[in-house]
Amino acid sequence: MKLGKMCVVLDSDNSENLCDFYQKFLGWKKGHHSEWFILRDDSEEGKGRPIFLFQEFEDYERPIWPNTPGKQQQMTHLDFHVDDVNQAVNHAIACGAELSEIQLDDRWRVMLDPAGHPFCICPN
Repeated sequence: MKLGKMCVVLDSDNSENLCDFYQKFLGWKKGHHSEWFILRDDSEEGKGRPIFLFQEFEDYERPIWPNTPGKQQQMTHLDFHVDDVNQAVNHAIACGAELSEIQLDDRWRVMLDPAGHPFCICPN
């Protein structure tokens, strides 16, 4: 089997807003195809990185983190590895993320994107 490009698909109730957040946070190129918003890293370093697709659902339920019985659970999360965790956290907040009230480790930070998906900012 030959594997082609890999896509990460994130659901929300406003796919363009979520795409715009990640575009600001990552600086990648935004695109649109049919009902999908697309984000890709077109830089030389970005070759082989996954493409992000953003899918919209009217009845989307924001996940609760950490997991709470009987509530919408996270299905996946993203980890971003950076040289300076504090600088990346500040950048994520400026782009529209929230710092989770619950942190599990002093080495990395759990963030929530505008649709409530948890993501971690981790040291390289």
